[in-house]
Amino acid sequence: MADWEGKSKGTTTGYKIFIYLIKNIGINAAYLLLAFVSFYYFLFNRKQTRIIYQYFRKRQKQSVLKSWINTYRNNFVFGQTIIDKVAIAAGMEDKYTYEFDGIENIHQLAKDQSAGIMISAHVGNFEVAQHFMGEFNKKIHLVTTDEERVAIKSLLDSVMAKPKVEFIIVKDDMSHIFDIHKTIEEQEMICFTGDRFFPNIKTLEGTLLGEKAEFPAGPFLLSSRLNTPVLFVYVMRERNRHYHLYARKAEFKNRDANSLLESYTQSIEKILEKYPLQWFNYYDFWKKP
Repeated sequence: MADWEGKSKGTTTGYKIFIYLIKNIGINAAYLLLAFVSFYYFLFNRKQTRIIYQYFRKRQKQSVLKSWINTYRNNFVFGQTIIDKVAIAAGMEDKYTYEFDGIENIHQLAKDQSAGIMISAHVGNFEVAQHFMGEFNKKIHLVTTDEERVAIKSLLDSVMAKPKVEFIIVKDDMSHIFDIHKTIEEQEMICFTGDRFFPNIKTLEGTLLGEKAEFPAGPFLLSSRLNTPVLFVYVMRERNRHYHLYARKAEFKNRDANSLLESYTQSIEKILEKYPLQWFNYYDFWKKP
């Protein structure tokens, strides 16, 4: 997975333009500009284009023409999720609608007298969930990579409201491990993304969309050993600025990380069956040694 750079595409100037459009002209104006920007990346970001094309062609079994069309559409939808994240966090949440599918599972997790574990993936737009879930009895800690470049991150922080979740940033010195264990000891809720790993960490092999791939072992080893329910949580974008939250209880054998991983990959397959465009892992996920 060394090919993944851990950073989002785009420049500070580009973000400033989109933020200006969102705040002063409207969200639809930002979408209109995005149509052209997405086409630029589709043409000239050849590595990413090749990877996503192969996802549609080999994993989704689509025709050549449909794979090319959906490669562009994937770029566009990903851009929409970024625009939506900024707009919602900047106070425009009333421009969106939201559907709660399994939210009671998260509320129950917040009431349990133990740490709450959620596992998500780089599909959909989980970061917007915090603005619709309301307040819980426990804090939610999202384990994430610090993907934005420093200048872009500073720019986004200046226009976005204070997040309702705490972020645990994955660091090279592995200090985030202490933050994870502290969260668990304090019996708060923690959310992992289970579909990206960094070099030199332990992995588990699983099957996703008919092909073997590597997954980070940590979230599955930890979650399978704790005596607490585990939820698979996704937030998927639908038409007309509508977001759909899915929160499902994981079915797996206790203390069996591979069983939990298998349940996880099956849940992602079900989500991608309904939302094939919203696969946002822009590296060679199924790369073979």
